[in-house]
Formats: sequence, structure tokens, C-alpha cells
Amino acid sequence: MAGKPMIALALLAPLLWSPAASAQDVPGIEICTVEKTMERRTSCLQSNVDFLHKSIDKARLDQQQKLDAARAQIAALSAAVAALQKQLADLQAAQKPAKTDAAPAKDASKDAAQPKDTTPPKADAKK
Repeated sequence: MAGKPMIALALLAPLLWSPAASAQDVPGIEICTVEKTMERRTSCLQSNVDFLHKSIDKARLDQQQKLDAARAQIAALSAAVAALQKQLADLQAAQKPAKTDAAPAKDASKDAAQPKDTTPPKADAKK
């Protein structure tokens, strides 16, 4: 049983190290100055241009998605701030009448504590 995986590995090993396997076209920037013929050099340069265009387009789309998400977050935060400002204004408006109603009540209680029947002492009585 152990011999079958070894045989399979022995058969696959030459395929893994073959020139066709190492010459796969991997997208990226290539050094085009090593090409001897003008057609191959032009093809290499065009491949680099295509790769750069795709990279720029992908980066642009990623940045656009991030900007859209940031704009949505800013809009949500602005709405939250507006709601909090409205709540604060409502609380302040509700608090002002309560203060003005409480102030006359305190003055009335002071007046109620002093009897109105008594006359104030005369300062001229000692003279």
C-alpha cells in the first residue's frame, strides 16, 4: 500500500519540474528588456500595461467602496447628532418653565412665612 503513493509521486515529479510548469504566465510586471525580438518586447510591454490598468481599476473600485461607506457613516452620524440636538433642545425647553414656575413659588413661601398683620418696628421710637 505504501508503494502506490510513492509511485504516483515519482510519476508527478517530472511534471512539476518541467519547463512548461515554470513558464506559467503569472500576472504582474515583467522585465521586457530581456526580450530580443520587437514583437515579444511589444507583447511584454502590452501585458504590463494591461496589468497596471487592471490594478488601477481594482484600487479605484476599492477606494470608491470605502468612500461610499464613509459617506454613509457620516450621514448616519449627522442624523444621530441632529436627533441628540433636538432632544437637548426639548429637555432645555421643558426645564425652563419648571424653573420659572418654581421661582415664584419660593417667593410666595417667603411672603407666607412673614406675618402681614405685624407692623415693622419704628426706628424713631428711641429718639
